[in-house]
Amino acid sequence: MPGINEELEFKPVRVAVLTVSDTRTSANDTSGDILAQRIEAAGHQLAGRDLVRDDIERIRSVVSGWIDDSQVDVIISTGGTGLTGRDVTVEAVRPLFEKEIEGFSVIFHQVSYETVGLSTLQSRACGGVVKGTFIFCLPGSNGAVKDGWDKVISYQLDSRHKPCNLVELMPRLMEK
Repeated sequence: MPGINEELEFKPVRVAVLTVSDTRTSANDTSGDILAQRIEAAGHQLAGRDLVRDDIERIRSVVSGWIDDSQVDVIISTGGTGLTGRDVTVEAVRPLFEKEIEGFSVIFHQVSYETVGLSTLQSRACGGVVKGTFIFCLPGSNGAVKDGWDKVISYQLDSRHKPCNLVELMPRLMEK
């Protein structure tokens, strides 16, 4: 039966959080705070945290730095996935993907629909893999971050989740 098998060993992963926003600061970055708290509460390590403006080059620079850091297994961004002119996280990150995780977007929209209905259409949430690092780009609202982490990402980053999870794939991501 799908779910968490409590008899298995939990393997923590190292997760970096990037907030992309022209309006938030470290003092009022509630979505980044929610992610950081949930990552640590789940038993994972917060490997890095940053906040940048909606700028393709700056976003790509931070994400690329974490991709090249052997102490980061997963990157989760919040913000910049909408449809306005300033929403450029997807344009910054998607070209880096070696493989896109199409199912992440599908499942995110499914759980988001349960919360916000058709408004989920305004999100371009996406996920992918680059040089053995998983990347997930979430919308910037607190609700979207909770949906993305609580209902999707947290389970796939739990090594005890069956029938399968992303943690068990990590050692094989760089296979040729």
